[in-house]
Amino acid sequence: MAATERMLQIGEVAERVGLSLRTVRYYEEMGLLVPAQRTEGGFRLYTEDEVERLDLIKQMKPLGFTVQEMRELLDARDLVRDAGAEPAAYGAARERLKAFASAAAKSCDDLRAQLERAEEFSRKLRAETRRAPASSKG
Repeated sequence: MAATERMLQIGEVAERVGLSLRTVRYYEEMGLLVPAQRTEGGFRLYTEDEVERLDLIKQMKPLGFTVQEMRELLDARDLVRDAGAEPAAYGAARERLKAFASAAAKSCDDLRAQLERAEEFSRKLRAETRRAPASSKG
C-alpha cells in the first residue's frame, strides 16, 4: 500500500459500492473481504484494492455465484495478479478464471432470456389494458 493512499472507513466503502454496511460485514465474515487495517478503536479501514474487490463481489452476486465460488474466483484472480506466483499455480489459476468467465457468460445469457420473457409478459399486460371494454349484455 502506498504511504499516501487514503484509507476509507466501512461506511464510505459501502456507499461507494452501493451496498449496505451489513452486506459489507457479511462478505468480511465470509472471508471474501479483509480490511487493510483497523484503527486503534477497531474501525475497519479499506484501500482502493478492497473497494475494487467488493465491487467485483457485487457483480458476481446477480450472476448466481455462491460465496464459495466467489472465494475461489477471487483467490484465482489474486494468484494471477501475483508477480511471484509459481508458473504451475499461475496456469491453474488462469484456467480457473477462464472457467468462471464462461460460467458468467452463460449466466448472462440465461438472464437475457429471462428478461426477454419478462418483457413479453409486460407487453401482453399492456395490450390487455388497451383492449376495448367488453360490451355489457342487458
